[in-house]
Amino acid sequence: MAERIYDLIIVGAGPAGLSAAIYAGRATLDTLVLEADTVGGQVTTTAMVYNYPAAPAIDGSQLMKQMQGQASDFGVQIKRDAVVDYQLAGEVKTLVGASGHQYQTRSVIIATGAQPRHAGFAGEDDFRGRGVAYCSTCDGELFTGLEVFVVGGGFAAAEEADFLTRYAKHVTVLVREDHFQCPPLTAALALDNPKVSVRYNTEIKQVSGDQFLKEMTLVNNQTGEEEHYQVAAGDKTFGIFVYVGTQPATAKLPAELAKDERGYLKVSPDGATAIPGVYAAGDVIDKKLRQIITAAADGAKAATLAEAYVTAEKKRLKIPVRRPQAKPVGETSHLADQPAAKHSGAWFDAALVGQLKPVFARLTKPVTLQVLATDNQLGQELESFVSEFAKLDDHLTVDRQAAPAGEDYLPQLRLLVDGQDTGLHYAGVPTGHELNSLVLGIYNVAGPGQEIPAALVERIKALPATKLQIGVSLTCHFCPDVVAACQKMAALNPAVSATMIDLAHFKQLREERQIMSVPATMINGGPVIFGSQTLEQLVSAVEKQAN
Repeated sequence: MAERIYDLIIVGAGPAGLSAAIYAGRATLDTLVLEADTVGGQVTTTAMVYNYPAAPAIDGSQLMKQMQGQASDFGVQIKRDAVVDYQLAGEVKTLVGASGHQYQTRSVIIATGAQPRHAGFAGEDDFRGRGVAYCSTCDGELFTGLEVFVVGGGFAAAEEADFLTRYAKHVTVLVREDHFQCPPLTAALALDNPKVSVRYNTEIKQVSGDQFLKEMTLVNNQTGEEEHYQVAAGDKTFGIFVYVGTQPATAKLPAELAKDERGYLKVSPDGATAIPGVYAAGDVIDKKLRQIITAAADGAKAATLAEAYVTAEKKRLKIPVRRPQAKPVGETSHLADQPAAKHSGAWFDAALVGQLKPVFARLTKPVTLQVLATDNQLGQELESFVSEFAKLDDHLTVDRQAAPAGEDYLPQLRLLVDGQDTGLHYAGVPTGHELNSLVLGIYNVAGPGQEIPAALVERIKALPATKLQIGVSLTCHFCPDVVAACQKMAALNPAVSATMIDLAHFKQLREERQIMSVPATMINGGPVIFGSQTLEQLVSAVEKQAN
């Protein structure tokens, strides 16, 4: 059987990639989006977006979910895979994923975006995850009641400084210039907030500490004067959030795609590269303004060019236009957020129930939601959540049990199939973004499950007894993918267990393991692995520890 040839493959599911997907899907192109990390890109790390037309003051993650929903409604599939090789010559291009799968397509849009730059001060890498952070929505809660410093003077620095005041005792913005490099209205978010102070012409020279960040040396870049800062009395640490721009994700792109001296792709005003049928959009390209709306515009322009190119190619080859497929139940589908704080009222509204029904419809086995409850507020919330969740589908039942001796993380939810513990555990209430990992967990143990390469399945089944723990924050957009990857291993191998742990409720673990950033993955109690990890990376890490 011939390999499927897509009309268009979009690499990257940020605002540029998703906008391109919307335009391509509506134009009836057979379109696939490949995303190596989190659907939504850097926007999902933004607490609030204030300047996107018709959506004032919207959560960045929610904005991206709405874009994803539009793309899916036009029949566009989004798949989790990192492209590791690009073969762009010829009328049919081939992209090779980290999964080993080869994808063929007539056109390509590169929308790989950019990653946060490091500020470059001494000790920055040493204390990443232990005081130095790059995502306020992921890690801000972990700095509740502490002093926080924000490094940067642009849009993100001003906006995130304002956001961090909901957690921090006080926020100080360190701006290397003598003014903010963003419009006055945005700068006012920081300047007019009574819990924010701003220091201009100031940079961090170095940081130090023990398990946590404890000390910092500041320098005035005009006078050269240095100042020593030490953690406030009674505090265990303080926080530094870095927002100093981005670096384009172009390292793995082929040399025939022209780049400027900073690594950004050079394209025509409409996003065309020098290779026929290959386009680029968003923060990966060389341009002056990097905003969500400009990325969306880039995606629309690139998709329009791709549609014209593919149509011309099909006419030349006498190939009929393919209509888009029905909306898939995808492995990257993200559900609407649920409350992460104290709860009252219903956990699931009608819209969310509607999103869950297609997933539950594919279940083939009953699942027991075993609750190891406690008598405190959190235990009551877990019981309320699970009781309501179980009513959503006949495959789900609830079993309340006393906690086993020696269990440190309670209350806890465990998934059982055929009376056997699957190893998929949730310490705390898996709501917020972690509802995604719970639903995927059920789908993996009682439904068809996420498809992964056969070779990777065999590696997972060969793993020795392994205890995986993933420290999360319910506001973290990256955590569910790591939890789901760990729990995919548990679903395939009965010797593996994977426990999601809401660090907001288990501060002792945070202090014992010096965790100030999420996701934080621990393998058999070993060193903490901070940040996003793919399934392949996690399997390799378990294999390495076993050997």
